[in-house]
Amino acid sequence: MTDKPKLTIRLCGPRGFCAGVDRAIQIVVLALKKYGAPVYVRHEIVHNRYVVEGLQARGAIFVEELDEIPMEHRDQPVVFSAHGVPKSVPEDADAKNLFYLDATCPLVSKVHKQAMRHQRLGRHVILIGHSGHPEVIGTMGQLPEGTVSLIETVADAEAYQPEDPENLGFVTQTTLSVDDTAGIIAKLQERFPQLTAPAAESICYATTNRQEAVKEAAPGCDLFLIVGAPNSSNSKRLVEVAERSGARHSLLVQRAEEIDWDNLGELSVLGISAGASAPEIIVDEIIDAFSQRFDVTIDLAITTVETENFLVNRQIRDVELTTQDMAFVNGNH
Repeated sequence: MTDKPKLTIRLCGPRGFCAGVDRAIQIVVLALKKYGAPVYVRHEIVHNRYVVEGLQARGAIFVEELDEIPMEHRDQPVVFSAHGVPKSVPEDADAKNLFYLDATCPLVSKVHKQAMRHQRLGRHVILIGHSGHPEVIGTMGQLPEGTVSLIETVADAEAYQPEDPENLGFVTQTTLSVDDTAGIIAKLQERFPQLTAPAAESICYATTNRQEAVKEAAPGCDLFLIVGAPNSSNSKRLVEVAERSGARHSLLVQRAEEIDWDNLGELSVLGISAGASAPEIIVDEIIDAFSQRFDVTIDLAITTVETENFLVNRQIRDVELTTQDMAFVNGNH
């Protein structure tokens, strides 16, 4: 017999690492194995402190700009983050004779191509996204200045006054709220009937899948925990989706130690999911922390199974990863 209170944990699937994040981490690990430390990484490879610190322990050095790489290390590789970079960054790397590996998620690269296609066909590009996010900076940086307008909200869409309303095309950041974005697009289409959509959906499969799983699991949850970083766009969107979809309360946490146990209130049903850059080991850590305090039953809330896999850069495909390396790459270190 146990005197611990009963708790049902609705554990969402899919959750955690997506194929783009998996690939980006793999690129840094493979580069370290092939070229040795240090390997420089421009910007956090993915938005997760635990992942960044794990890579630092292996010999990765994170910088915000290429100028921070010391002259004596300029023959070492530099990796561009999964969020994508403006065209000026590889140009700068070439000018400095740096060897770089681009870990931009292929689905972000697809948005870049869609934006460039709009522009090539004479359309002014509307980018729906969050100002200052690295992915938005990278996408806007694919095109000449003045050819992209950033729209963040329905109010922005309502107020937007383009020079040529007949020649507009839109793309979106890959990690947005599916529902919010649909509202913004609907407003733009209402105002500009000639607006051209991208050839394929810009919000990525992983963002959509994680939001759908949370949406399904949220009704009846006393609390919904999203494992993720405060600068992770897709994680923050999951918090919003959980509350809108019926969870009484929703929180973003990076580690179990952040949970304020004294102020959780009455709990009988807890939802848990994780943003696309959150490793599975932290989900396990949080479930363990609840298991110490509650008599836990796990209820799997799986809406789909992801099988996507993205190839790493050609230059490092000849390197083999050990079982230990793969555990690290998959977030189980």
